[in-house]
Amino acid sequence: MLEVVLLLALLSLPVLACAAYLFLLVMASRRRAPPVCGEPRMRFDIVVPAHNEEQSIGDTVQSLLAIDYPRDLYRVLVVADNCVDSTARCAREAGATVLVRHDDDKRGKGYALKFAFDKIVAENSADAAVVIDADTVVSPNLLRAFAARFEAGAVAVQAEYGVRNPNASWRTRLMVIALATFHGVRSLGRERLKVSCGLRGNGMGFARQLLVDVPHDAFSIVEDLEYGMRLARAGHIVHYVAEAPVLGEMVSSEERSRSQRQRWEGGRWKLAKLHGWPLLARAIARRDRVLFDVAMDILVPPLTVLFGAAVVGGIASAVLLLAAPGVRTAAVLPATLWAVALCFLCLYVLRGVFLSRAGPRAILDLAWAPVYMGWKLLLSLSNATKRSPDAWVRTPREDEKP
Repeated sequence: MLEVVLLLALLSLPVLACAAYLFLLVMASRRRAPPVCGEPRMRFDIVVPAHNEEQSIGDTVQSLLAIDYPRDLYRVLVVADNCVDSTARCAREAGATVLVRHDDDKRGKGYALKFAFDKIVAENSADAAVVIDADTVVSPNLLRAFAARFEAGAVAVQAEYGVRNPNASWRTRLMVIALATFHGVRSLGRERLKVSCGLRGNGMGFARQLLVDVPHDAFSIVEDLEYGMRLARAGHIVHYVAEAPVLGEMVSSEERSRSQRQRWEGGRWKLAKLHGWPLLARAIARRDRVLFDVAMDILVPPLTVLFGAAVVGGIASAVLLLAAPGVRTAAVLPATLWAVALCFLCLYVLRGVFLSRAGPRAILDLAWAPVYMGWKLLLSLSNATKRSPDAWVRTPREDEKP
């Protein structure tokens, strides 16, 4: 029995370390007053990578053209990437400049972004490039908020990333809280700790000179994480722009959500296996807190995995306390460790609920959380043995037939 107690104690340590990291971000996640944008003078190119997005691209372009920023200081570039529909025509009619790209061998969002970035760098058409997904609407203050960060010295920024269709289903209402937790709590905490807040794929901004110094050669299914690691290795951090949200459409059905999650988390798992531990070793050797934080961000498992482990470990420790009098004193240690880890994780989620401003209905939908967590846990376990696709696999939108 003592061996079981020792095993439970040892197994709790990595979970407790991850939970403590998340709790540190909770404690540091207080919002700060944003910098004020002066007279607009920066030039922006807003890049919208699009693959067969004829139904949604018009709304996205119109949202971007309605930004509160001088129209002669920014343009909207839609990259119609390997499209077989009318994406290019719809984007052009909505008022965007369209770049058409066809390449059967190099397919995916990363290649579409590099195509646009190379053009921006070569033409020196803008001081900074902004990335917005093709199913997204943005806040009118987006470019002013970005300009304030760039003028203060930032070279990479990330907007708050939220849910455009929160009331589509209980699943999308939970996504409001999930994104506020994963994006909001982590990004606010990392910003205050003066490390990189990370890139989230949608609502990113890069100074032109950064794209020259660190070319966007990131082509995996999680190209944002890949490029964020490259920036950290080069000594650059990403600043968080909490006051300018971008809202992307989230899928509500189980089938479509499963496909999307398998790609995202499969890509993240693959990147963690390839780069996570070497990055952590490099951070420790250099005593580099930015690299250390980036390594921790990618190595920390999904919240569902941590919660599942903490619950199972806590129950096993409680059983030993109650049913094995001979090791009751020793069993206090693993029970305490698992309880502390679970407490840290609960506080992390509660902070996300507070930041989400989701309203009573979304909070009531937390009753679905155990179902959602079990579903995600099964996906995470299956992704450990699946190969994540590198090509751009488009998720059908809510108003399309499966």
